[in-house]
Amino acid sequence: MDIKQLDQQVSVSDLCGPEAMPELAAAGVEVLVCNRTEGEVEDLPSFAELRQAAEAHGMEFVAIPFARGQMNQEHCEQFRQVLASGKRVHAFCRTGNRSCNLWAGAKCLAGEEPRTLVAQAGKAGFDVSGVVIAFSP
Repeated sequence: MDIKQLDQQVSVSDLCGPEAMPELAAAGVEVLVCNRTEGEVEDLPSFAELRQAAEAHGMEFVAIPFARGQMNQEHCEQFRQVLASGKRVHAFCRTGNRSCNLWAGAKCLAGEEPRTLVAQAGKAGFDVSGVVIAFSP
């Protein structure tokens, strides 16, 4: 699992399974968000298995699944609501890219400065320039 910190509240990574829960919990993660679709990869645990593993380590589990290139405003609004909790969040998908884009979209909806988001994502190795154009007011 390759964890990238986007800001003080949110980190993202590629795929993770139940074996990653102790590390995430030890890092202070309070909410685990899965952005992959159920069954996207055959040998990965189901949402139910991920929820059970997360909860066993004191974390909430939230599924906001969408396929690559299919993120919409509803997904961003759901993630914005997760962020509004103020809890430490770790989101994951196949590569971390979808999760980073979701973070940028949610932050745009919350009124964050697009240039700042592009810079923060860039430091983590992601390009969210298209997302901030699409979701900025």
